[in-house]
Amino acid sequence: MVIGLHHAGFVVKDLEKAVAFYRDVVGLEVRSRYERIGPGIEHVIGYEGTHLNIAHMGAVGGAHTLELIQYLNPSSDARPTEERSVLGASHLAIQVEDIEDIFQRMIAGGARGLNPPIELAPGRTACYLQDPDGNWLELIQIAE
Repeated sequence: MVIGLHHAGFVVKDLEKAVAFYRDVVGLEVRSRYERIGPGIEHVIGYEGTHLNIAHMGAVGGAHTLELIQYLNPSSDARPTEERSVLGASHLAIQVEDIEDIFQRMIAGGARGLNPPIELAPGRTACYLQDPDGNWLELIQIAE
């Protein structure tokens, strides 16, 4: 039986830069930071010699976290495509109060916008953009 969602994860090139983006630009807080190395993580990830640096970020008061993972070994390859429609493509939706403000802050902080916010339906405004590592984000504002 599923009891809830725990976290979503993004692979990043530089953990320090990714933490700074999600903390200082997006507004998430650092929940934990740690290093994983050895047989346990090798078994889970499936790479011999796995060495990871990890940070969990979350919204103040929220339970779900975003796991930022920097692969020290093996090193990360470039993403083969930035297309959103390919199998395995993913995004993280972030609910916000002022979508125009956070969209502009994220662009100024190094994100790449696909489209500016648009009202999809009455009371629902959304847009897509990429973080500095190319991970897809959706901003969504829902009027109450």
